[in-house]
Amino acid sequence: MLNKTVEGIRARRIGREQLQHATITLSNFGAIAGIFATPVVTPPQVAIVGAGRIIEKVILREGQAVGVKALPLSITFDHRACTGGEAARFVKVLVEHLQRASAN
Repeated sequence: MLNKTVEGIRARRIGREQLQHATITLSNFGAIAGIFATPVVTPPQVAIVGAGRIIEKVILREGQAVGVKALPLSITFDHRACTGGEAARFVKVLVEHLQRASAN
């Protein structure tokens, strides 16, 4: 089911009715040059994750300034469905998976 949905999205031949009743949505506002946004949850969804445009920034690593690429992420969630702690743990795991994928 997931592969069929992904193929339909990539080919731009998937109908709105096939995307309804999701639990969580990914909004890729970075595709249109956005860096930061506050996505809005629409019922019956529980959360929406927003991904901005990849940016370059400087961080300190072992006391040295290093240029890195960063993906701005945001999450908006319904507090009736989950707590802030649960949302934070979800984002932490999401970031870990993204970092692992970018290292490969």
